[in-house]
Amino acid sequence: MQQIKKAAVLGSGVMGSGIAAHLANIGIPTLLLDIVPRELTKQEEAKGLTLEDKQVRNRISATNLQKLVKQKPAPLASKKNLALIEAGNFDDDMERLKDVDWVIEVVVENLKIKQQVFEKVDQYRKLGSIVSSNTSGISVEAMAEGRSEDFQKHFLGTHFFNPPRYLKLLEVIPTKNTDPDVFSFMKQFGEDKLGKGVVEAKDTPNFIANRIGTYGLLVTVQEMLKGGYSVGEVDSVTGPLIGRPKSATFRTLDVVGLDTFVHVANNVYDQVEGQEKEVFEVPTFMKTMLEKGWFGSKSGQGFFLKKGKEILELNPETLEYGPRQKLKAASVEMSKQQKGLANKLKALVYSDDRAGQLLWNIFSPVLIYSAELFGEIADDIVAIDRAMKWGFGWEQGPFEAWDAMGVAKSVQKMEEQGLTVPKWVKDLIDNGFTSFYKEEEGKVYFYHNGEYKLIEENPKAIKLKQLKMQKGVIKKNSGASLVDLGDGVALLEFHSPNNSIGLDVVQMINFAVDEVEKNYKGLVIGNQGKNFCVGANLAMILMEAQDDNIFEVDMVVRHFQQAMMKIKYSTKPVVAAPFGMTLGGGSEVCLPAAHIQASMETYMGLVEVGVGLIPGGGGNKELYLKHLDSMPNGVDFDLQQVANKVFESIAMAKVSTSGEEARDNNFLNQADGVSVNGDHLLYDAKQAVLSLYGKGYKPPVRKKVPVVGETGYATLLLGAQSMYYSGYISEHDLKIAKKLAYVIAGGKVPYGTMVDEQYLLDLEREAFMSLVAEPKSQQRMQHMLLKGKPLRN
Repeated sequence: MQQIKKAAVLGSGVMGSGIAAHLANIGIPTLLLDIVPRELTKQEEAKGLTLEDKQVRNRISATNLQKLVKQKPAPLASKKNLALIEAGNFDDDMERLKDVDWVIEVVVENLKIKQQVFEKVDQYRKLGSIVSSNTSGISVEAMAEGRSEDFQKHFLGTHFFNPPRYLKLLEVIPTKNTDPDVFSFMKQFGEDKLGKGVVEAKDTPNFIANRIGTYGLLVTVQEMLKGGYSVGEVDSVTGPLIGRPKSATFRTLDVVGLDTFVHVANNVYDQVEGQEKEVFEVPTFMKTMLEKGWFGSKSGQGFFLKKGKEILELNPETLEYGPRQKLKAASVEMSKQQKGLANKLKALVYSDDRAGQLLWNIFSPVLIYSAELFGEIADDIVAIDRAMKWGFGWEQGPFEAWDAMGVAKSVQKMEEQGLTVPKWVKDLIDNGFTSFYKEEEGKVYFYHNGEYKLIEENPKAIKLKQLKMQKGVIKKNSGASLVDLGDGVALLEFHSPNNSIGLDVVQMINFAVDEVEKNYKGLVIGNQGKNFCVGANLAMILMEAQDDNIFEVDMVVRHFQQAMMKIKYSTKPVVAAPFGMTLGGGSEVCLPAAHIQASMETYMGLVEVGVGLIPGGGGNKELYLKHLDSMPNGVDFDLQQVANKVFESIAMAKVSTSGEEARDNNFLNQADGVSVNGDHLLYDAKQAVLSLYGKGYKPPVRKKVPVVGETGYATLLLGAQSMYYSGYISEHDLKIAKKLAYVIAGGKVPYGTMVDEQYLLDLEREAFMSLVAEPKSQQRMQHMLLKGKPLRN
């Protein structure tokens, strides 16, 4: 039975150290090796070190390891994961490969060097250990030539995308000698443990995503030059408007680095012929940019240059920078009025204005190219579409986008323009089919060799949209739905705008808990929106406050508090499944749950001070209780320290950068879980419900809570007052801090007084209500709603 308990990464650059960090994030001890330096640094000479000292010999990997802590976005889900990675070097530590189960090569993209590394690996690895290359396009077959039989059986390509923690795609490339069981294991390990979306790619130049993605980028550059568009104009229509990332085309190239991009493009250019070769030839102005060292973000300038607050765009003809432009066209405005990406795309690509022409001329060659490569780079269209979505952040893969535009209509337009559409696409139309995908009874099928085949899914990847089509909904209102997850577990799904919490959501929480207590084993609170929940419905609170309907707001806050207590004391287990932004009220929904199953990418925090308020739904109390519960039994601890930590966390609006960091911040306890694969989050949460139910779940016993009282309140305020006198915070910030300190301290009672939860909830609600009525807090709420960022007034 194959297992990966320990790994080694060979090559410690950005990609190698990033992969090592991701392995550490999932708890795998990893050895990170690199070359031995040939000369000493000035600091090493000053310390009297020699080239024989271990500190010097491990310098390259050790330095790259330390960079992980400062990198943004953070490669490590928690800084303490760094302890799982050990630095070493190729000369002294190769024999340690006998102790690892997976060796990943991430050295320079040069076949000869890679072959030399693998020759050494073959000498030292243990039989049965997996060896893989993270190459972005060198032949995987060629790398394994001349290696032992056991090496070849256990060798494949595993191409991660940068940054490895955040980008979902993992292309796995077997060779003709790879043992099918090894491939199957890596696919499952990639999905279940690494949390990746795995696609099987064939051993062709640049595999799937980089082959099509690079082609698409170069076609876009060529269309820009041909049609006389500017860099800014292209970026203004090739981003979210067409279901692509905000960084669009040229901002993406600046982030990736022009040197990296050109290397990837040249890799295909050197290996293909004819018309395809022409597309992969990098335009002259980009070669000049390379010579000038204008690589993009890492060199300070590329297609864009930041001057003060202004961002300037490059003119490809003069190589001078000027003001950034946007492409204005009727089709752009029309597409913005449309609902759904399919309607937006149709409004754009079938229009004959400048935007329509540009987008049609970008889309049509990429769709045809993807269809031509079907069978050569991947065995089915699903792998191609997924690779582009997971690797390049496209909302739709090429074949999904083709469906959105209408296959027959687009093919007709392509042929009218003299473009050659691959025969198999024309056969699809001739056989009376209208799309590459079809949906029936909540199941999705894809077109393959004249028929539709069911898409095989990992059973852990629950798709809510399809589940609701198959099973229907138990009950719904404008803010939330109750859905049957199967096996006696129900799911409460938020679907209000931004998944914010209003009275409609609170009503559904109450209904859901009642329904589950009667008829189900337990409840999952989760959804598959962009974020779990960004907090309470701020617009509603502000509107009522400005109309002096304070009674209305008070009623909503009471109802919300009661609903949170209902979650906490439900007789059946309630499991919260947060992911993405889980802020303010979103965190308040999770804290009282019997169990939290968070996604690795969960950004959790009580951030209400940013809008001039404090948490009002029980968040202060629950975070305080979580901190108290984390204290070891029978050990004396300083209650004031606990109050200080909770106060600081809420007053500074601290937000975790991962599910693991949410645990470090005591939003999660040791029993709570973190799912590495976001697609498996609802499955994992459902299993947690079944496990709790199976163990005979009992709700917590209501108990009194010790507070720090008046003396503790004075201590909490000391820090805030010194920040105010030093000019770090405003008078209104100090007012909010006083209210927060009063709530966390438990009001005017002696230190150590035991109070009940309702008493703390009443304090919290009174403080919240007094701040809602403050004009300066209302200004902060308004600013957040209009500008999306906090106001410091």
